[in-house]
Amino acid sequence: MNTLFIVLHIVVCLLLVFIVLAQEGKDPGMRGIQGASSDMGDSFFKRAGGTTKEKMQVKLTATVSILFLITTLVLVILSAS
Repeated sequence: MNTLFIVLHIVVCLLLVFIVLAQEGKDPGMRGIQGASSDMGDSFFKRAGGTTKEKMQVKLTATVSILFLITTLVLVILSAS
């Protein structure tokens, strides 16, 4: 049982790292010099209403973070007994 949760925890950790690294930064970079804000992009996802790519990534990050918390707590409980 302990081995199963260790493997699951490693998978969740790698998934969380990948998701966080795949997200774009909020910093406007060189566009900030010209006075452009970070939400003034030309991409389709920035103009589309409703569910955007960024919102889906935020929800996915939150979900995987909760899974990370749960697997960590389960491993702590299993190691205590």
